[in-house]
Amino acid sequence: MSMYQEIILDHYRNPRNAGVLPDATGEISLNNPLCGDKITLTIKEDEGRIVDIGYKATGCAISVASASMLSEYILGKTKDELQKLDKDFIIELIGIELSPNRIKCALLPLEALSKVINKTDERSAKRPEQPSRTSTST
Repeated sequence: MSMYQEIILDHYRNPRNAGVLPDATGEISLNNPLCGDKITLTIKEDEGRIVDIGYKATGCAISVASASMLSEYILGKTKDELQKLDKDFIIELIGIELSPNRIKCALLPLEALSKVINKTDERSAKRPEQPSRTSTST
């Protein structure tokens, strides 16, 4: 067994940051209908930086390990940094060659991260601005 396979199995058996956050600032649930993998991803952000992450993932070893490995990587990163992550990043993170179906499993946590970040950005953008006070004299 390769070192990368052992790392994947360790993350699958002992997932890091598992569990949803009760005080999350963002949450999303996704599934992969092709294989049944599911993830609920929660993040807590402060001033555009991810300060905590939790997730509940069920499915194959690749999907759960990808969620665990990604969760370790993103802590402390800014949303701008995380929006640059792509398929190649996940493939490198996993470290083993994946079939097209397994790539979809590995990418589910990244898709959830991307969507939850965009969702929190949209919510921030929709906050009503405080009316400015202007004085008028007559």
